Amino acid sequence: MLFKKKKLIGLDVGASAIKLAELDNVKKAPHLVSFGMAPTPKESSGAKEVFPQEQLAEAIRNLVKEVKTKRRRVATAIWDSSVIVKKISILKADESLIEEQIRYEAEQYIPHDINQVSLDFEILKSSDPQSDTVDVLLVAAFEESALKCVETITMAGLECSVLDVKGFALANCFEVNYGASQGQVVGLLNVGAHETSFVIFENGEIVFCREVPVGGDTYTGDLQKVLGVSFEEAESLKISLSEDAAAPEEAYKVVKSIHEIICDEISGTLDFFLNTSSAESLDRCFITGGGARVPGFLEAMSKIAPCEELDPFRKISFNKKIFSSEYIQQIKPFSAVAIGLGLREEEKT
Repeated sequence: MLFKKKKLIGLDVGASAIKLAELDNVKKAPHLVSFGMAPTPKESSGAKEVFPQEQLAEAIRNLVKEVKTKRRRVATAIWDSSVIVKKISILKADESLIEEQIRYEAEQYIPHDINQVSLDFEILKSSDPQSDTVDVLLVAAFEESALKCVETITMAGLECSVLDVKGFALANCFEVNYGASQGQVVGLLNVGAHETSFVIFENGEIVFCREVPVGGDTYTGDLQKVLGVSFEEAESLKISLSEDAAAPEEAYKVVKSIHEIICDEISGTLDFFLNTSSAESLDRCFITGGGARVPGFLEAMSKIAPCEELDPFRKISFNKKIFSSEYIQQIKPFSAVAIGLGLREEEKT
């Protein structure tokens, strides 16, 4: 029986924007077919913002119409932070017994009812063949969150074929553009509005993936407080800073102090990983995301590890008659996860 790969729409629903990427293969290499962005509809629920399901489905449906894609199957990543990714060690066992072991270990590590969680895992190739144990990357997602993602996509008139983790989609984008980075410890940071995805590769494998609770809105919130302006005015000011426009001196001071807060969070998370790993430091770190455009962030992060901007189009071609170089530069910081999802494929007979 022959299996063909079916191309999917890559759909990244973030706290501030929905991103859609459609890719194809041209001369056996990935090629961008379409890309679109739209604001994420939000509403307040107590102390936090939530995605209103009907409005979100409508926004996705409108974005699909806007980019004029004929595809109806989607690869997306769970939209909130209700995913736990953890590297664990288990005793070597027959394949038939591994799932039972994984479930038992998950009950020890996951502080929630295991019956409300979907589990997946991958045995890491870097496990010591002489050891009695193997290293496993455990992924646990709350079924309620996963179901809501699938329901919303169905309401938009689409079908969810792949439900991923944002950090894994980011890693997929990186691998296609930069290769497996064998022999290195590489960090990936995607600075979103509310959270920052932090992924670590060791010898070409994902060994760490965590959402750090800081992001672009951390800057906006402090600019709002210190300068006494509205959230919208603070957001506009942050964007103008990103575009090297003139801004009050006080704004630069606020931004510098937030750099320190975010870098401390990232540094603490990195220390946690290093304390449980044989690695001593990151060899390189690639940074992307709207929040990473704030002036001075890359330089501040470079005190932790050698940093550079991640280019999601380094090895992905595009038609310059459809996408200008200026447009590609504009969407680069926002597109890595959507591109990583758009690179996923569905097997079909």
